Amino acid sequence: MTTHYRWQLQPRFFVILGVLVALILGIWGVSALVGVVTAPRPAELPRGGRTIFPEYRLYGYSGYPGSSALGRLGTGDLDERMTEIEQTGADYVGDRELLPVMELIAVTVHGTPQADGLYRTRTSDEIIQSWLDAARRHEALLLLNIQPGRASMLDEVKHLEKWLVEPDVGLALDPEWAVSGDEIPGRVFGHTTGAELNEIADWTAALVAEHDLPEKVLLYHQLHENIVSDEAALVPHEGVVLIKSIDGIGTPRAKTNTYERIVATTPEYVHLGFKLFFEEDARHGPLMTAEEVMALTPQPEYVLWE
Repeated sequence: MTTHYRWQLQPRFFVILGVLVALILGIWGVSALVGVVTAPRPAELPRGGRTIFPEYRLYGYSGYPGSSALGRLGTGDLDERMTEIEQTGADYVGDRELLPVMELIAVTVHGTPQADGLYRTRTSDEIIQSWLDAARRHEALLLLNIQPGRASMLDEVKHLEKWLVEPDVGLALDPEWAVSGDEIPGRVFGHTTGAELNEIADWTAALVAEHDLPEKVLLYHQLHENIVSDEAALVPHEGVVLIKSIDGIGTPRAKTNTYERIVATTPEYVHLGFKLFFEEDARHGPLMTAEEVMALTPQPEYVLWE
């Protein structure tokens, strides 16, 4: 009796075991398949893709909340300004797609020493977050502008790391306001070197690689040839798009002459930008039209209004 009972149980046992194995393998297979299907895609730029040029033309405004002196983007409703950027930017696109830009002054220079003696203050996280939220509502890039005063530009860049790990946040450096020793911002032109810019590019490239980010903009403003020396020490970096914004103020002819002079000393791997000023340029004559800006040689790939 006992032997017969065991003989009957054995096939049933193997059937049950087979079902359990099949279930386990099935669950594992489905999980593996789901893992493949739902694996996170690499982060992209706001309007798609992971590379900026030559697909896009960057166009935007700069500013700081509530300050008309620091740029148009700081006055009025932020969403209305972004809609304005999208509308006016259509005249500058040419054969590319528009990628709107918000350039927020995240580190503001001052003509008097602040609490730490570095002649600059840092923008709050709350302001940066609110601008990033606006940028995302309009599929735009947010560039964090640094006017370092007597602080180290690299230190200020590193302070913004929590924002720079985002795929739609880049850098805009303002070496005109980078002074040293006993110099006072506003009384002298600031200065940087290709080596200093390259150190920042190294750090940025490492950040891009570590977090698998799309190309990161590293822009630097220049209004005079002497503001950047030994520029050739700044070399290309994978994952970093180097852009120089040429910022001269004046008549259309004067601005064009400044552009041509600075372009002549710019490494060929640095992309070119052009900055216009609603108020300062207007004091010297008519503002340049989109046709005049796009007729510059080489054609700017980033157009910024302050």
